[in-house]
Amino acid sequence: MPPRWPRKPDRNEPAYRKLDDRMNFAIHVGIFGATNSGLWFFHNLQNAEWPWLNWVTGGWALVLVAHAVYIFAIADYSDPTIPSQNTPTKSPQG
Repeated sequence: MPPRWPRKPDRNEPAYRKLDDRMNFAIHVGIFGATNSGLWFFHNLQNAEWPWLNWVTGGWALVLVAHAVYIFAIADYSDPTIPSQNTPTKSPQG
């Protein structure tokens, strides 16, 4: 069952951004697995000489690892605080 969001989705909300990024990562992993398993299946089935296949799989795997590092370690999902312009500030003159 797909995840349900209790209110109207808003990309500015940190929890929604986090969930959305993780779902996009899951789709990325699924496409990687399906595509590469298909390529390697036909490579082995036909005894093909595809020297580019190792580069495609390795390069895509590195991109996938970079995506995972960003999602799980670097991304900041804290609520951005925007200072209000209506708050009085104290001037140096008093």
